[in-house]
Amino acid sequence: MANGYHGAAMDEIAETAHVSKPVLYQHFPSKRELYLALLDSHLASLTDLMLGALSSTTDNDERVQAVMRAYYRFIASDDQAHRLVFESDLINDPDVSSRLELFNKTFADAVARVIAEDTKLPHLEAQLLGRGLAGMAQVSARYWLETDGDLDLDVASDLIYRLAWRGISRFPKES
Repeated sequence: MANGYHGAAMDEIAETAHVSKPVLYQHFPSKRELYLALLDSHLASLTDLMLGALSSTTDNDERVQAVMRAYYRFIASDDQAHRLVFESDLINDPDVSSRLELFNKTFADAVARVIAEDTKLPHLEAQLLGRGLAGMAQVSARYWLETDGDLDLDVASDLIYRLAWRGISRFPKES
């Protein structure tokens, strides 16, 4: 669906998937159902990747670095998956927007729990910081993708990690 949801024909999708159109329709009654299945699959993978990076260490500096690098690597490994998830022309569809919001909430809440535990900030404040960090990863990685490799992935993710860490590390720790 490189041409977006509306630009993709089932013939093109079947050809790309190396199946016949009837086989495609046996599994997915409509293009929309196929899109939602792909969206669910990519969001599940991204959620697992982000939560895995977040829980990969108890060192918060390393956590921020792992999360940023994992996000950039997800985009680098399959930019079409990222485009399908975050640049869909179905963004206003209630089923699509609810799935995206669930991903954003799940990831930001996990970040917020770490922040709240470490700083003892109220839950709502920690959630706002979690959303901000998640948004920083998302928006910067999308921009990085537009540079077509002119900026090395590790350099880009490291820059954003350092920016995020210098900000979040300034919050008071619980003594």
